[in-house]
Amino acid sequence: MRSEDGALESLERTLGRLLRGGVLSAAVLLAFGLVVSIAAGATPLSAGTLTAGLIVLMATPILRVVVSLVAYARMRDWFFVATTVSVFVLLAVTVLLAWSKLSRG
Repeated sequence: MRSEDGALESLERTLGRLLRGGVLSAAVLLAFGLVVSIAAGATPLSAGTLTAGLIVLMATPILRVVVSLVAYARMRDWFFVATTVSVFVLLAVTVLLAWSKLSRG
């Protein structure tokens, strides 16, 4: 039971660092894109940086699900593996539907 507690604590620390890093990276990209947009107007650099910031912000929770899935599989906690897989499938379907709708115009 002790090793399981240690594994959960390690997972929590890893997820905390992942979320913090994702949000900070997105914030830096968005702030830089905003500053460039204000200073130079709408340029490819500002648009690309703002887009990258939004993508990083949206990808962070998805990456959290993937990291959780791997961790639960290593712990052989099959209930949480199944739950995390279902969350990942729902996220993937949502992203694919949004992408197809965006592609159609």
